[in-house]
Amino acid sequence: MKLSAIITIPARLASQRLPNKMLLRDTGCSLIEHTWKNASKALKVTDLFVITDSKEIQQEVESFGGKALMTSPDATSGTARIVEALPHLPDADIVVNLQGDEPELMPSAIDSAIEVLEQMPEANVATLVTPLREKVALHDPSVVKAELTPWRRDIFQQELYPRPDVWRAITFSRAPVPSVRDWDDSLLDSNPPLFWQHVGVYAYRRSVLEKWDSLPESPLAEIESLEQLRLVEAGISIAAVRVDQTAQGIDTAADYAVFVDRFLNQQAGR
Repeated sequence: MKLSAIITIPARLASQRLPNKMLLRDTGCSLIEHTWKNASKALKVTDLFVITDSKEIQQEVESFGGKALMTSPDATSGTARIVEALPHLPDADIVVNLQGDEPELMPSAIDSAIEVLEQMPEANVATLVTPLREKVALHDPSVVKAELTPWRRDIFQQELYPRPDVWRAITFSRAPVPSVRDWDDSLLDSNPPLFWQHVGVYAYRRSVLEKWDSLPESPLAEIESLEQLRLVEAGISIAAVRVDQTAQGIDTAADYAVFVDRFLNQQAGR
């Protein structure tokens, strides 16, 4: 079933580790413009919107021909900001939440998340994961881990969903999950993978966002600072789509410097 889909990009000016990062422009255009242009290449979306509480970001987006919606500065998460803007967005079946600091995420990965919701009516949300193969990353709290199990249509018949790249999310954590009692480095090479890194992109059915404010508060989401745990605690099914190539999100000045260097080298044909 083909469903209509739009992309929303929550973006705020305040950033603890890299202030004003959405407006950094060492490449000649702002970071938010890079993310916008890259996301616009997704084939399954009909429109894109930046959702912000910053007049400066709104002006920047409109300067390159993008669309921006203003929300209050009180939103507690990117999804909460989208929920506030929802009445002013097109009546699309699927609303994608893409972070403004993801300028290099493959547009095809966004399409894959949307496609899963088209093919799997039992999934309410789709997100992205990639195999985690580095021990340092497994123990890094800034790297969000996902604990997954194969998706099953009928738990009694144990019928696997026919796409091997789609998993059911059990939980997410900054801690290394699953926790291994007897560690061996070879576990990092397991196939299928045992350890997964979460890629913070969400494709929501609109009905999930419409109910967001009525979901129970989530102690896990608060203590881990991971908004997706509110969905987990509410029993909302999340399909996790495997992608084998993912770009580094930009959180620090060092991340941004690497991105700028890579972009300028590509422009120069090096």
